Parts: sequence; structure tokens; C-alpha cells
Amino acid sequence: MVGPVVLRGGVVIPDDALTWRFSRSSGPGGQSVNTTDSRAELSVDLDGIAWASASQRERVLERLASRLRGEILTVAASEHRSQLRNRDAALARVTALLDEALAPPGPPRRAARPSRGSRERRKAEEQRRRSIKQLRQRPSER
Repeated sequence: MVGPVVLRGGVVIPDDALTWRFSRSSGPGGQSVNTTDSRAELSVDLDGIAWASASQRERVLERLASRLRGEILTVAASEHRSQLRNRDAALARVTALLDEALAPPGPPRRAARPSRGSRERRKAEEQRRRSIKQLRQRPSER
């Protein structure tokens, strides 16, 4: 229906891995809102994707774990009045999600020591808060 979708790193989503469902949208539509199925829901079976490497598949499964049901990623779009525009929006969301999940991890963060100025500012702020809180205490009996 759409044709194969090519993602980052040579990953290809064949047309048979995509499943479309349409239903009535709750959004704008005027008089036709109750008669047209403009909401588009796209499900992608991650087993049907042609992965370039096993590490890509593992990275996607790990990064999208909260969005997956089994190995199926589902995205819905209902912000437009026409089914065609909602289909385009759903496909764009799926490709953006998978593209972002396929991105290689960034360089590891090197821990840096706090600068002298930041240590002094932190100590000054601690002293200021300490003096404010001491004003809230009951006066001593001396």
C-alpha cells in the first residue's frame, strides 16, 4: 500500500509488516465526523523488518520497550480531518520513532570535577539558607 520504507542504517520496513486500521475520529470534521473513518492506526510488526544487524534490532527493542506490545509498535493519528493526512502523519511518526531508536548511542559522558567557583557558590548558598533557617528557631534560654 505504501511501499517499503527505508530507515537509517539500511533498515527496510516491507509493506507486509505494516497493518492499517481506520476508525471514526473524535476530532474536528463538521457534519461528516460521524460518517467517515478518518482516524488512522498503524501497527508495525518488528519481526517483519529487514534488519541490517542484530544489534539494531536489540537497540530498537530496548529503546521502545515501553511502547511495544509483544513486538508490535502501534501509532495512531487523528489530528486531521482526512484519512489520507492522518495516514501520512501516522507513517511519519512511526518512521521518526524507529529512526530515533536506531540512532547509535552517543559518546560516553566524561565526569568532570566541579569548578572552584561552583564549589564556593554552593557553600555560600548553603550558608545563606542556614542563616535563614536559624532565624526561624526559638531563641535560646541563655
